[in-house]
Amino acid sequence: MTDKRFFTETEWSEFRSCYRELVATLRDVFSGEELLSIRKIVSDAILQGEYKRDANGVNALLRAMQTAQLLSEKVGAEHDMIMAVFAMPLVASEYWGIDDVARLYGPDVVKLVRGLLKSHELDSKLGAMSSEYFKNLLMVFADDIRVIFIIIVDNLALMRMLNNHPDDEYRLRVTNEALCLYAPLAHKLGLYKVKSELEDLSLKYSDREMYNFIAQELNSKKKYRDEYIASFIEPVKKELEKAGLVFEIKGRTKSIYSIWNKMKKQQIGVSGIYDLFAVRVILDSEGKNEYADCWKAFSIVTNMYPHNPNRMRDWLSAPKSNGYESLHATVIGPEKKWVEVQIRSKRMDEIAERGLAAHWRYKGIKSEGNLDAMMNSVRDILESDSNDPLEKIKDFQMDVYDKEVFVFSPKGDLYKFPYGSTVLDFAFHIHTKLGCSCTGARINGKNQTIKYLLKSGDTVEILTSSTQKPKKEWLNIVNSAKARIKIKQALNEIENKSAELGKELLSRRVKNRKIEIDDALLMRLIKKMGYKTVTAFYLELGNEKIDVNDVIDRYIALVEADKQEAVEQRSADEYTLDKVHQDDNKVDELVIGGDIKGVDYRLARCCNPIFGDKIFGFVSSEGTIKIHRNDCPNAANMHERYGYRIINARWAGKMGTKYVVTLRVVGHDDIGIVTNISSIIGKEKNVYLRSISIDSNDGLFQGHLSVAIDDISALNALIKKLKTVKGVKDVQRGAM
Repeated sequence: MTDKRFFTETEWSEFRSCYRELVATLRDVFSGEELLSIRKIVSDAILQGEYKRDANGVNALLRAMQTAQLLSEKVGAEHDMIMAVFAMPLVASEYWGIDDVARLYGPDVVKLVRGLLKSHELDSKLGAMSSEYFKNLLMVFADDIRVIFIIIVDNLALMRMLNNHPDDEYRLRVTNEALCLYAPLAHKLGLYKVKSELEDLSLKYSDREMYNFIAQELNSKKKYRDEYIASFIEPVKKELEKAGLVFEIKGRTKSIYSIWNKMKKQQIGVSGIYDLFAVRVILDSEGKNEYADCWKAFSIVTNMYPHNPNRMRDWLSAPKSNGYESLHATVIGPEKKWVEVQIRSKRMDEIAERGLAAHWRYKGIKSEGNLDAMMNSVRDILESDSNDPLEKIKDFQMDVYDKEVFVFSPKGDLYKFPYGSTVLDFAFHIHTKLGCSCTGARINGKNQTIKYLLKSGDTVEILTSSTQKPKKEWLNIVNSAKARIKIKQALNEIENKSAELGKELLSRRVKNRKIEIDDALLMRLIKKMGYKTVTAFYLELGNEKIDVNDVIDRYIALVEADKQEAVEQRSADEYTLDKVHQDDNKVDELVIGGDIKGVDYRLARCCNPIFGDKIFGFVSSEGTIKIHRNDCPNAANMHERYGYRIINARWAGKMGTKYVVTLRVVGHDDIGIVTNISSIIGKEKNVYLRSISIDSNDGLFQGHLSVAIDDISALNALIKKLKTVKGVKDVQRGAM
């Protein structure tokens, strides 16, 4: 293992030092044979040239060695984790296969190597997603919590190697990952020293000048600071002992990153930070004595050193929402320097540090539901009295994200879906058009159907066909509400298009046969054929489920039947016949002039007066009297120019005559509205629809209805009902 082809002089020195430390750490855990196995792995791989530098120039062998050494130091010298660290790069380079790992080291190492391979695959895609998404997916891929330990420590090893890396852009990218992803994960797992070093290195690489400034400030005053804390603690210790309290007291200095963070938030210098060094008093008190002892210690400290009331924090009387309990006092110590003192019981300290209060949330890191609970369990295992907590962690299941799946597009974009989502869900999420034409997908290079259930980590490439169309059964395939809504919309569009085709087909055929369609009569036929809506009728016509010629023949038969009925009863044309005097035994409808009856008259077509309208008579040039409404459009002109021809007229008795009235209806362009209008008119007693014409434009329709009706009161009632139809905007009485 003396071949230096893989190392610079600096790297070779680091490698030898790291190797010696690792061997020294592993001697108590690994047998001599296992240590020789590690040496052989490394030596053989070097001879074969397999531990190559990665695409960014990082020495893979030195990185693996440092990761293994840091794992044994920071987490624990667990056999399978160490072996997986050395085996993973060799499997990634295809020097070894998974079968080789299984044969040499067993299924547990295989499990770890697979988790590491998946995680490193994700690392290349991190730029295409948020760190939060990456963290979620990492939890899914890791499968074993030990994989998370390895990759956190591996990131620290990488960060240590980047100090003199020539690529600033790469160094900043790794720095950002460490700060946003791995440091918070380390904190959650209780790897506080790892978390602190990752944060400090991130500041060092992103703002080296500030890092050096704070480091120099701290280093230049370290001896003084240690002496100062000791001088502060000593008299407090004596007074607490004198009061009969059992306690532990310790001082600490903030990390460089924490100091910088506070400087930035508070816009102050290093000297302006109140708790640059802090003292924590942890009391060995239980039950009802906890709070009394805390306040007693608080009183002793603040009696010895003046405190700032504005900086006092009482989280005993009112604990934080996350359960955090403690007393904080900022006091003026020797030399008039500010010192923060935290006072709490052992129970409170355990809560603050171990998870009942979720200490990471107290420090400003957001909760993540299941992930927090899982991390608490891991921390409990790590901080338990067990001689080998890592042995327990082997069986710890990573099932925190079993309600979601995370998949990639071919470009590397990451998408999150509910568990149970399919290829169709993915297609419709990307675009409705893509979903409508989806025939399947290529998942990780293999063809799959639209029913394929997505799995976390899948790379999904949608396959399409121009002949593919959405189907109703697709609603049973998708799992997301978004896809279901889009499918329903697509199906409605298809039905509307088919209905339009059916309508055009019928219109074209009746035109060829020179037949005029009466809409009211067609509505009757549609209902007679058993269709609840006009759209359903036209849809089946467009889909050729019913024969258009058969429909026309049935329509003609209905027309003939109506004609025959009209002949037997009364012709519709009689509603507009010229009104002459009636039989002697009937009362005349109109009184003309003063009290003249029996005079020939006609109802003017320009305003169509009906029984109940206010009217007047006009003597035409032919001598015929025409009856007009007082509000007739022509009334003003007739009174002004031909006043001498105007005669009074009024209604006398009602003879049961039907009067023809034209109504103008405006509304939204929807064939269903016409159906509703026809239905209302059909249900009205003694009201008959004679004709209807529709003209649509820009989403609105304008219809002219000709109805036969008894009088003005019946007309007003009809207009009122028609205005209540959904989609109708206005109904007005008009001319013929």
